[in-house]
Amino acid sequence: MIIRPHLHWFRMLLAWRGSVLPRLLPRLFLIFCISIVAVAAHDHLLPISLNLNSTAPFSLIGIALAVFLGFRNNASYDRWWEARKLWGQLLNDSRSLTRQALTLPVRQVPKEDIREFIAALSALPHALRHQLRKTDPRDDLAARLPQTLLERVMSSRHRPATLMLFLGEWVQRRAQAGELDPMAVVAIDRNLGALSDVIGGCERIASTPLPFAYSVMIHRTVYFFCASLPFGLVDSIGILTPVFAVFVAYTFMAHEAIASQIEEPFGTDDNDLALDMMSLFIEDAMRDLLGEPGLELPKPRDTGYILT
Repeated sequence: MIIRPHLHWFRMLLAWRGSVLPRLLPRLFLIFCISIVAVAAHDHLLPISLNLNSTAPFSLIGIALAVFLGFRNNASYDRWWEARKLWGQLLNDSRSLTRQALTLPVRQVPKEDIREFIAALSALPHALRHQLRKTDPRDDLAARLPQTLLERVMSSRHRPATLMLFLGEWVQRRAQAGELDPMAVVAIDRNLGALSDVIGGCERIASTPLPFAYSVMIHRTVYFFCASLPFGLVDSIGILTPVFAVFVAYTFMAHEAIASQIEEPFGTDDNDLALDMMSLFIEDAMRDLLGEPGLELPKPRDTGYILT
């Protein structure tokens, strides 16, 4: 994710990092070449043109593109924003569970046992992040979990769920020891259930992309429209056809590229969620409640920076 201050209007025109323009340059160059062919064919070979003012195909295609690109962008942004809300809930529930573990026991719980609970809870965002990105969590989990629990978690297929099971077992042990009364157990279990909802919501987003048929149809329509547009413009604007054709192509292709990028919010593209930073921030929030030193978090810079 790109984090930067609000840019001056002129600097915004020249912004490169975080835009989809770098990945579109080869496609826009192709449209530019097609436009040159259209101009050359119109002026020197055959009077090939599609008069936009008198034919309906471009108008119909434009309407279809507006409808389906709007749907695609709205659906993709809904997925991105829902994912962000789920990670916000993960922060809130983690803080609540930390507070409850510190304040609800009716008898003094050994500090080592409290740290055991907080360690598993702080490892949960990292385990979830790695599961969503399909990466190896061993290094992050080894820095936070005792060896026995680490091996148990690494041997499981669904590591966040295994950590949730351990947290539930911790509550059970405290209740059997008389350190948590039934009302406290119910309160903690409610927040554990909310954490399970977060994990399930993230797994649902990660495992259920938008229907492939929508992506294929929009992709084909955008590229057909952009490739044929120069032949419709050349009769009316002549030598300026490449400029306007590339600009229109950038508009449509950029919308499709942005929707495709944020459709999978847990990735590592420039506009995906900064899960590394969020995981550290959640852990830092729990360390703060414990009265421990804070973690080293990225500092803002005037020029902006990327969070992964």
